[in-house]
Amino acid sequence: MEAQELYAQVDEHLEGLFGPPDADLEAASRRAVDAGLPSISVSPAIGRFLQVVALSCGARRILEVGTLAGYSTIWLARALPADGELVTLEYDPTHAEVARQNLAAAGLAEQVEVRVGAAIDTLRELTEEGGEPFDLVFIDADKAPYAEYLEASLQLAHPGTVIVADNVVRQGAVALGSSDDPSVTGVQRFAELAASDPRVTASFVQTVGAKGHDGLAVLVVR
Repeated sequence: MEAQELYAQVDEHLEGLFGPPDADLEAASRRAVDAGLPSISVSPAIGRFLQVVALSCGARRILEVGTLAGYSTIWLARALPADGELVTLEYDPTHAEVARQNLAAAGLAEQVEVRVGAAIDTLRELTEEGGEPFDLVFIDADKAPYAEYLEASLQLAHPGTVIVADNVVRQGAVALGSSDDPSVTGVQRFAELAASDPRVTASFVQTVGAKGHDGLAVLVVR
């Protein structure tokens, strides 16, 4: 059995431990396919990990940078208390509309606000609005400006805020030196900032699974 086939099989086995497939999440994936969205949502395993992180830090306010069809948004929003809220940022209006449909179908529309626009602009708007800081931030958008997303997220955080970033290993390319790929150089700059910034304590973890070899960064604001 090849490694990728094994990774996918283990993912399927582990997810099966938690019971039958989730109807709302499966419907969200179907709407994404029907709308022609790219197949880049987090895996169920990573979605469940995000939910556990949100529960473990008692998140009442969550910020998500990169909505796509709202698959990870559903996982995160389900961890919120009744008075909690989630703000998710999406560049593409079509993606945002699919996400709104998925969130409404999952009964989460009242707790989730989908903001449309370039994330660096909507992050700036959130800072200017001066609302309560976020308890958890999940970054999963275009990779080139990941360092800028981190810097902006820190302006919206408080001591103890957890920041999770996806796709930070890039099949190992993050460790292979110079690259012409802006997604790789973006996560390299992000990694350098996360490792050196005294405002956070950070850890990077490689992952394998149905989506191959990648990794997550988990940071806590000091």
